[in-house]
Amino acid sequence: MKLNLQLALAFATAGLFANSAFAQTAKVASIEGTTPFGSATQYRTWSIGIGAGVTNQTNIAGFNRAGYEDLAWNLGYSAYIKKQISPSFGIKASYFGGKTGGAFLAKTADQSFEAKTPWSAALSGEFLAANTNWRFFNSFIKPYASIGVGVMNSKTTLTTGSTSVEADGISKIYVPLDMGFKFAVAKGINFELGYQLNWVNQNFDGIQGGQYKNDLFTYIHGGLEFALGSGSKPALNNSNPVATLVNDYTLKYDDLKAQNDALNTKNQALQSQLDGLNSDLKDDDGDGVANKYDKCPGTPSGVQVDGSGCPILVKNETKIVEKVVVTEADKKVVADAIKNLEFDLSKATIRPTSYATLNKVAELLIEKNFSLKLAGHTDNTGSRELNMRLSKERAESVKAYLVSQGANASRIEATGYGPDQPIASNKNAAGRQQNRRVEFTLY
Repeated sequence: MKLNLQLALAFATAGLFANSAFAQTAKVASIEGTTPFGSATQYRTWSIGIGAGVTNQTNIAGFNRAGYEDLAWNLGYSAYIKKQISPSFGIKASYFGGKTGGAFLAKTADQSFEAKTPWSAALSGEFLAANTNWRFFNSFIKPYASIGVGVMNSKTTLTTGSTSVEADGISKIYVPLDMGFKFAVAKGINFELGYQLNWVNQNFDGIQGGQYKNDLFTYIHGGLEFALGSGSKPALNNSNPVATLVNDYTLKYDDLKAQNDALNTKNQALQSQLDGLNSDLKDDDGDGVANKYDKCPGTPSGVQVDGSGCPILVKNETKIVEKVVVTEADKKVVADAIKNLEFDLSKATIRPTSYATLNKVAELLIEKNFSLKLAGHTDNTGSRELNMRLSKERAESVKAYLVSQGANASRIEATGYGPDQPIASNKNAAGRQQNRRVEFTLY
């Protein structure tokens, strides 16, 4: 009875350990190379197992012992081949051999038996409890249970006192009930620890017509299970498609959410840049000078203003221009201004070294009443939105300077094209330098 309690305690402890393992071995990704509810070809479905252990005529529940209370431990050995039908169920053909013995307590009767089992064969269905849990697709510890039916060949020797009677070897029907735990020690390899009850047709213990219809013996065993097939595929008995589906869905949801969050962040940044650009180019009084440069906001409509947006005094004189002719000398003045035009780095501030040639352009506009189109351009460095704003601001800055020198603001058009109209390659520094420009067109 003491041994029975120890065995019961050991299996209860293993069960608690199994539950703990379930809580610690959840996966966060699907098994590589598989899809939820995919075909069996994605997995290894065949496996073999070998094991060894001890047998006796008792059991942890203490029933069906026919009076054999003294334990006699003997060697048992087993092997099987299994076809996994689903992650939680498989069918196996098993072999068992060894020796089983037992004895009456000495104070009751001097009787014992020894049954040699050279072979037995059974067909069983095996159920894996861990693979029914949708939270884990490959738990480290899996409780299992199997039951089947088979044929056992045995030869029993019954000893009473000093007399031994050896019965002829016979084959009989038996029912194996196995339960225990599988430990996933490596990819495709499980270590098994099991407790097996075997009900055998009468006369296994040598007693003819005993009190029980069937004899019973125990096989406590350990062993290894090896998945057969390509090592690149997972074993079906270590898989759980339901959990794979849940994990795949969770990963895809998290990935899409991260992409959506990143897109929203980018859109917010672009919207902020666009709002800033619109604010910089806004001209509330419609005088042709953006609010950013307008020092005299609220100028009435139709009033002529200078480059700073302030009204200018026009002498009461009329200049009659019969025909506008742009000469080569005029073009040279503009070309020199373009050549010498420089801005502070990444800004629209004109450097003083450019004033002299710009002053000549202003004089030309005043003297000949030319119209002027200013076209700002940049290279492709940085975002397009920022380049569009910078090109427009630089063209506006040149316009503001020319107007401040007396040029007619209404005859000057300032436009920004950003990086859209390159005149050289943006793949080298020299080309990018050429693309950063403000073009002057007289007409």
